[in-house]
Amino acid sequence: MSRRDQQRDQRRAVVRRADRPGDLGWVVMAHGEVYDRQFGWNTDFEVLVAKIVADYGVKHDPAREAAWIAELDGRRVGCVFLVAGDRPGVAKLRILLVTPEGRGLGLGTRLVAECLAFAREAGYEQVTLWTNDVLVAARRIYQSFGFTLTDEEPHHSFGHDLVGQNWTLDLRAGAADGGG
Repeated sequence: MSRRDQQRDQRRAVVRRADRPGDLGWVVMAHGEVYDRQFGWNTDFEVLVAKIVADYGVKHDPAREAAWIAELDGRRVGCVFLVAGDRPGVAKLRILLVTPEGRGLGLGTRLVAECLAFAREAGYEQVTLWTNDVLVAARRIYQSFGFTLTDEEPHHSFGHDLVGQNWTLDLRAGAADGGG
């Protein structure tokens, strides 16, 4: 893709709040379909995403939690959620996804940037996330914002042997600002 095509595509791409009918259902469906096609993950993964989305939809605090959708020409092609963590001052980045149609346009980086800007405005001191080592492109995005690997552990989930990873970003003064 030429630079001109990329610039044109950037203008057609938007990141907005996930607040329209169909957004939450799309998140679940897209995760199920994309992860099946790309990694052969079974419906256990879709169930996990459905639980995250349902919990968000039922009880999220709009001052502390938010979700975003990336669109390309009005079609949903990506998402990310930020939810309160288990400890005060800690948020969790959840279910980042950019579909194959939306890849290569910087939308994953834009979604994470929105998420982290919101986390800072909401007063969080830290953002954590859990991912799997096979998700190389996502890991590169997290690392570009200054997330560091805190631990990893093998597990069998979604029909596969995987290595789960926990990553953390410190948002306090003096921490990396995450250019991305």
